Amino acid sequence: MTATTAARRVLLAAPRGYCAGVDRAVIAVEKALEQYGAPIYVRKEIVHNKYVVQTLQKKGAVFVDETEEVPEGNIVVFSAHGVAPEVHDEAAAGRLASIDATCPLVTKVHKEAQRFASEDYDILLIGHEGHEEVIGTMGEAPDRIHLVDGPEDVAGLQVRDEKRLVWLSQTTLSVDETMETVGKLQQRFPALVSPPSDDICYATQNRQIAVKQIGADADLVIVVGSKNSSNSVRLVEVALQAGAKASYLVDFAEELEEAWLEGVTTVGVTSGASVPEILVDGVLEWLAARGFGDVEIVKSAEESITFSLPKELRRDLRAEAAEAVAPTAK
Repeated sequence: MTATTAARRVLLAAPRGYCAGVDRAVIAVEKALEQYGAPIYVRKEIVHNKYVVQTLQKKGAVFVDETEEVPEGNIVVFSAHGVAPEVHDEAAAGRLASIDATCPLVTKVHKEAQRFASEDYDILLIGHEGHEEVIGTMGEAPDRIHLVDGPEDVAGLQVRDEKRLVWLSQTTLSVDETMETVGKLQQRFPALVSPPSDDICYATQNRQIAVKQIGADADLVIVVGSKNSSNSVRLVEVALQAGAKASYLVDFAEELEEAWLEGVTTVGVTSGASVPEILVDGVLEWLAARGFGDVEIVKSAEESITFSLPKELRRDLRAEAAEAVAPTAK
């Protein structure tokens, strides 16, 4: 091998970073702060990324775990991951004006759950227990939805009628693992109905395809993203399955370790769907300072999808919230 072929390089995945749903949710909080001023309350993390949350906090966003923590007469934003119907009820009961920043692709899954439940199906929801998106979706039909947290859960499932079953899935899962679970479900329940369209979102699929391409040629793959970001964690798994010798998840360039570069000539870099590009830039600068300045973009798809902002931002929510609490103030 010549010095030229052994030269250090970076394979930069494209697409990477922000998806349309994340972009919409983050802008929704920023616009609310611009229109109505601080504080704007946000239930849970608007998206699963430390940097994004910290940046919005500095601008005046206040993150809470539950709706009841928001003082009445204020505005609350629901995160991109979606919420159960009871959360909307809690906001109304607390005299709050709300902005629903749920990703439209998650909303699609919620509507599918509502429809199939109304048609008396049992719904097998493939997803990770405790994830906010799963909690929100299950809230649409708690008596009809059974969580399937991977292929190992299939054998123990108990359903009312094996002939009236449909599967849905969390949008941020590994495509390969999900289809493995679907395969096992179909083996056990031959009459299982598939959703009208694949629930795993376009951005999750595209980022996994991209990381497969760079993972096959990389000694090391760096995934920029937070540990509570399901789609970011999946990218590490997919990189390793694609052939990368090592893969690590980091929020910031400062978390990178020199030891990871030992014996490495090719580094793959990508980022989860809730990660702003400034964090990827920091990783590329860190790598360039250590001899990995040759960056090759590996493009696997074009993305042009955009979503309009939540309709609530077109109303005067401050006035609406003040009016909601006016009767108690009299």
